[in-house]
Amino acid sequence: MSHPADFNDRMLSLGLARVSEAAAIACARLIGRGDEKAADQAAVDAMRTQLNKLDIKGVVVIGEGERDEAPMLYIGEEVGTGDGPAVDIALDPLEGTTLTAKDMPNALAVIAMGPRGSMLHAPDVYMDKLAIGPGFRRGVVTLDMSPSERVSALAAAKGCSTQDITVCVLERPRHEAMIAEIRATGAAIRLITDGDVAGVMHCADPILTGIDMYMGAGGAPEGVLAAAALKCMGGQMFGKLLFRNDDEKGRARKAGITNFDRVYTRDDLVTGDVIFAATGVTDGSLLPGIKREVGYVTAETILMRSKTGSVRRMSYRNPMP
Repeated sequence: MSHPADFNDRMLSLGLARVSEAAAIACARLIGRGDEKAADQAAVDAMRTQLNKLDIKGVVVIGEGERDEAPMLYIGEEVGTGDGPAVDIALDPLEGTTLTAKDMPNALAVIAMGPRGSMLHAPDVYMDKLAIGPGFRRGVVTLDMSPSERVSALAAAKGCSTQDITVCVLERPRHEAMIAEIRATGAAIRLITDGDVAGVMHCADPILTGIDMYMGAGGAPEGVLAAAALKCMGGQMFGKLLFRNDDEKGRARKAGITNFDRVYTRDDLVTGDVIFAATGVTDGSLLPGIKREVGYVTAETILMRSKTGSVRRMSYRNPMP
């Protein structure tokens, strides 16, 4: 599919950072308060308000759910002023509601934007995901490999022992056999309770995070957001939709997906240039969380553009709302 040569990504990038910052700051008073729904609603309200200030003809393609499931930022909702370029938007106002409620690491406010038609309209089903960082030949690891084969292949490509590889995995009962197989290779595993967008992003900067690879089944919408981040940061990602019943296949057909066995690459999930912003809500290995002091709140944001490969880290200090 062809996309516009320029969707004003340079001009829109700072506005996108303001969107993720607003969502994260709105959660500041709710970190560690045990109320997931209130934290998520605060982030959604703030993100939508800020999005509607941007000069875009935006459509939410990855959002809070179908229209009848979410009153705001639902899939298909139009956002922005209605002026400017037509864009797709993938977002998670609070990736890690439980992490926020419990003040656990790596909760983020995340959003990605690309030209209209550039992002997979992923249904709300599971996706089998595999991701590694930049600098490796294409296909050094694949979804067809077993977990142990992936670890061995990546270790060989890095010129190290399997014991020097660390894999990020969501801690879920469905992953117990995979976790046992990975550990049998001698590799280490960093288990995360939530937040697999951040999990995938970790493998793009292994020196900073200590993570070499991400694998396992998680939400398909989050897979599109993770692919947008990797498109900017560099790295490979593969995903295959997993269906538990005919209802989930019906969701996929509604989204225009007919090949249920397709393995998507990073550039299949996000086909055009993209901008991506993430703001830390709680402290993590990618970003520090919101800091509150008397009268002020400080947020840290990472802002990226795939067209240039630029990665900016910004600190935003503002009077407490």
